[in-house]
Amino acid sequence: MSDLTKLSLKATRDGIKNKDFSALEVTDSYLSAIEAANPKLNAYVSIEAEQARTMAKQSDEKLAKGQGGALEGVPLGIKDLFATIGTHTQAGSHILDGFKPEYESSITANLWADGAVMLGKLNMDEFAMGSSNETSYYGAVVNPWRADDSNKDLVPGGSSGGSAAAVSAWLCAGATATDTGGSIRQPAAFTGTVGIKPTYGRCSRWGVVAFASSLDQAGPITRTVEDSALMLNSMAGFDKKDSTSVDLAVPDFAAAVERGVKGLTIGVPKEYRMEGMPQEIETLWQQGLAWLKDEGAIIKGISLPHTKYALPAYYIVAPAEASSNLARYDGVKYGLRVNGDSIDEMYENTRAKGFGAEVQRRVLIGTYVLSAGYYDAYYVKAQKVRTLIKRDFEQVFADGIDAILTPATPSAAFGIADQEMAADPVKMYLNDIFTVTVNMAGLPAIAVPAGKDAQGLPLALQLIGKPFDEETLFAAGRVIERSAGLDFTPKKWW
Repeated sequence: MSDLTKLSLKATRDGIKNKDFSALEVTDSYLSAIEAANPKLNAYVSIEAEQARTMAKQSDEKLAKGQGGALEGVPLGIKDLFATIGTHTQAGSHILDGFKPEYESSITANLWADGAVMLGKLNMDEFAMGSSNETSYYGAVVNPWRADDSNKDLVPGGSSGGSAAAVSAWLCAGATATDTGGSIRQPAAFTGTVGIKPTYGRCSRWGVVAFASSLDQAGPITRTVEDSALMLNSMAGFDKKDSTSVDLAVPDFAAAVERGVKGLTIGVPKEYRMEGMPQEIETLWQQGLAWLKDEGAIIKGISLPHTKYALPAYYIVAPAEASSNLARYDGVKYGLRVNGDSIDEMYENTRAKGFGAEVQRRVLIGTYVLSAGYYDAYYVKAQKVRTLIKRDFEQVFADGIDAILTPATPSAAFGIADQEMAADPVKMYLNDIFTVTVNMAGLPAIAVPAGKDAQGLPLALQLIGKPFDEETLFAAGRVIERSAGLDFTPKKWW
């Protein structure tokens, strides 16, 4: 029997269903892989071995009776942002020490209803604030990829770095993730995996720890486009507990994967040609366009004129919402408490000790832009810019564009504790330059591995779609995946 951890999510599901191997065998294989790899990669913050085996046995029992859901027996990793009943849920933060919720997030409940198995909780940037997975209270996640002839540890991207690293290193068949400004797509790009950020409202946010409520959206990270479609089918759906959830039927995403791009019009935004962009990113972008054209797509230049304002507007809107959302963490009801001589001092001590530097920075920025005298100058203006960004996309889609192709990131993965990034937070924020517009406009987008840089590190392309048209993204993403035809398996060093 081949190594069960090296199978795609679809092959895992089909093998279990066909009784080529049991759900318990697959789960045990993944648990062994996690035990061996996690001390070096730090992808998991909590390994739920006993629960995983129990869930796998239940799947085997169901299948023996001829029952079973769409993901029956498939072992998944869950980002530490999703509430999972009775298990570690701390959003990568010290301030939620020991928190084990008495409820289940709607998305994980959907996955368990379809028979998936939880291996454990995955590391992430604290409260999803970061682009490198270095802000976690549990330490940095290490990318399974290394540059050719190098032993240097690289970041896996963030905030869903644990999810991307675990999928890339065969430590789960797929993983849940969240995307507020690129936190699914950028880590996927850095690790040679596939990540889709669905349309805002496609997946419920209920039971997902909030960062910026008008931007956050959950999605999967997997090894293939088809696997992402299968997983999103189980994750998505209307939820009356989430007022931002959209009451739309969930299409069969997997059925759209092989439908091709013939007759589609793909837009190429001139504003995404950034000054100083590496030539290899530009070359890959042109290659992606050529692949789509070869498959029958029409390529058309477009303009999204307000793109240059997206990043500054995002870094006003997101921290403003974060400062409001994170006000609830005060040491009173749950999590960390650092006592003081008064209740105000207890609040101050708890938040000073419980929040890391990046979270504190964003809470301070957010509180500042919402304060009297600055609200109109910053927050209101940023929201107006957001409206203009959304209108840019609406106009190009109204003009017949079916999807937009852009780079996913401005570079391949960089080193852990990169001094240039550490010295200047803005340089770190610039990693989201190609991704934040999508969140500001509430659109779906997918990152697909498409090439490698000169050092052998993965690079990805991003496809942006119309609202609730994830099907076109899966179809076009599959064309890029198939055309690239590369093996995005990291050389094992751990």
